[in-house]
Amino acid sequence: MQHPADALTERLGLPIRDRELLAQALVHSSWLHEHPDAARGHNERLEFLGDAVVSIAVSEALFVRHPNDDEGVLSARRAAIVSTPGLARLATRIGLGDYLLLGEGEAQRGGRVRPSLLASAFEALVGAIYLDLGWEAARDWIHARAEEELSADLALTTLKSPKSRLQEHTQRTTGDRPLYHLLEAVGPDHEKQFRIEVLVNGRVLGTGEGPSRRIAETSAAAQALEVLRAERLAARAARGGTTRAEEAAPDDLAPAAAPADPIADTDATPS
Repeated sequence: MQHPADALTERLGLPIRDRELLAQALVHSSWLHEHPDAARGHNERLEFLGDAVVSIAVSEALFVRHPNDDEGVLSARRAAIVSTPGLARLATRIGLGDYLLLGEGEAQRGGRVRPSLLASAFEALVGAIYLDLGWEAARDWIHARAEEELSADLALTTLKSPKSRLQEHTQRTTGDRPLYHLLEAVGPDHEKQFRIEVLVNGRVLGTGEGPSRRIAETSAAAQALEVLRAERLAARAARGGTTRAEEAAPDDLAPAAAPADPIADTDATPS
């Protein structure tokens, strides 16, 4: 039976020299726990390294390709690409989930398509490519995988996370910040699920769940944006339509552009 690392090597089209290093990039901690002597380690150290490599590679490409963007716009573009859903989309393009070594329970719970797990594995893979083939090979490979996102000329509002958009809206309209309250955190440390609510002006406008506080907060913020937009539309309908100023203004509460792949919308890798 072909080892996943060998199959992935064929898929990557790269002259991989250190097969064991690539194999380690595919090992999730849940699999190593069940097979402690079958690999030299899980992929979390490689993930740490790959995170830095991805960030500088994406930053460099955006700096060159968007010469008219200021620091804020470049940061928003980078955040959209290196976020959990952004990296999960890149991982999905190469079918990375099919090659991962997961524990039985993790695999049964849908780990191969979970955005946070895919994003982490993608970073680990980049870390392995960097150590094996060097900076230029890793950079060029990342650029090729993310060509669509790197070249996209999207409106800034579509690049911002729900949390950022909600905070900007509330500060502009009321001067306050949204408040996020942890409702519960259940499960063991490696499988914890968080449930969080977000309050705006003392009102609970959204509740979200996820494998990290940030992901749960993002889900809650997205729900709050939907509530606020529905209230805005209802208020306009009640008074008989929009004003000229409202028609000219951008809809800051409108849903962001749909992602290229069906990956859940989250704004950052889990913490």
